[in-house]
Amino acid sequence: MKTNSQLLLLLSPFCTFHISMAQDASKPNIILIMADDLGWGDVGFNGNTRIQTPCLDRLSSEGVIFDQFYSSAPLSSPTRASVLTGRNAYRMGVFAPNVGILRPEEKTLPKLLKEKGYTTGHFGKWHLGTLTYKEVDANRGQPENKHLFNPPSEHGYDDAFVTESKVPTFDPMSAPVSNNGRFWDYLPEYEERKTYGTYYWDINGNKVTEELRGDDSRIVIDRTLPFIDRSLKQGKPFLATIWFHTPHLPCVAGPEHAALYSDLPLEERNYYGCITAMDEQIERLVNFLKRKGIYENTVIFFCSDNGPELNTPGTAGIFKGKKRSLYEGGIRVPAFMVGGKGKLPGHITQPCSTSDYLPTILEMTGLSQQGLYELDGESFLPFLSSEKAMRKKPLVFCSGTQGAVVTYDYKLYYNKGKFELYKLPQDPSEQNDISASHPDEVKKLSGYLHQQMSAYRNSFEGEEYGTSSVERMKQKWEGIFAK
Repeated sequence: MKTNSQLLLLLSPFCTFHISMAQDASKPNIILIMADDLGWGDVGFNGNTRIQTPCLDRLSSEGVIFDQFYSSAPLSSPTRASVLTGRNAYRMGVFAPNVGILRPEEKTLPKLLKEKGYTTGHFGKWHLGTLTYKEVDANRGQPENKHLFNPPSEHGYDDAFVTESKVPTFDPMSAPVSNNGRFWDYLPEYEERKTYGTYYWDINGNKVTEELRGDDSRIVIDRTLPFIDRSLKQGKPFLATIWFHTPHLPCVAGPEHAALYSDLPLEERNYYGCITAMDEQIERLVNFLKRKGIYENTVIFFCSDNGPELNTPGTAGIFKGKKRSLYEGGIRVPAFMVGGKGKLPGHITQPCSTSDYLPTILEMTGLSQQGLYELDGESFLPFLSSEKAMRKKPLVFCSGTQGAVVTYDYKLYYNKGKFELYKLPQDPSEQNDISASHPDEVKKLSGYLHQQMSAYRNSFEGEEYGTSSVERMKQKWEGIFAK
């Protein structure tokens, strides 16, 4: 492990962390931004010419774009678990949304950064367990689900403003009396509405009821900025996890942003509008960091939790499949990182994933991996300094009956007993299955998939930290080969 000073010297040709008087250069602020169901092709920096994302496009041009970045699952909760642990979510039983919890024994990124003196906050969507068992809330919050109670406070966060799961992207606490659950135009003040049923909660488990009208991305940033301010007053670096709900259904754009797309049908103007609204709030966040003099000591990571939802205007570009699929369109997502004032190398061509965030940030902040449970991710900092650096091990994905293994050259796709093989650099759209002509590669990668599934099961059944949370959850293993 390089020391932090060595690491900064290594990155200096690409990214120099400048710093305000109030903060220590060896401890850059970390912001993890995640959109919800944003497709690879839904942003300008990946070629979309219709949806306005000027802030994301500018930030990506100032930083590094990941050409082959993956959510570690084609669904929300498993990907989110991977971000905070650097591990495949099957290790902890988060097999799908609303299944399992982020196990309390896991060594999460906020827990680890707190040991380094960071203050930590989580804002937006949580989706890794319930936030109350005292009343009905969202998908799983109810009195009989006390075993699912699993708020951010149990995982190293000092502050939080979170929902268990989805909310409308405008006026998040309400919905039209009659709606399809997918798209609607914003409701004028005089129009009758009903409670949506998913609530915001603070770090102490109190329901938040004030200042919740308008664009949901703005509401999330409204709570993030004071957290950053408090960290500055305390003289501490911060980790801010910002998981927007946009553009997960139901998609609703406010009047200002719907007007930008007024020539389009209902679904497009609300889908596109809420993305542009999110982009503006990211710009607001960046401007705040600059005013406070800490932008140049802050590293921002951006990605989506999976591909775009089916039957929406969301697009995965040239890639096959959408959300829930382990074809590229379900897991290859828009992603970049930007590190303050300096220029990064432009593009990373190596495959990377959300499981890589934790080991990357540990290396960036000088924290050792010693004593951690088995990580599935690896740091991508070497890719910033050398075009010849390669991943040490393949990426592995599993969801439902599907499995996949991705290397620099190949992708193995599995579903219900059938294997497909693609040469991704030449066939990114996965049109030409070459499994019949490459049996040795299929055998090697399928063997690796079986090996990893066995390792995930061992973790799930308590190999690393015992069985108390296994017994609490009363879950059964859901490996892809057992279906």
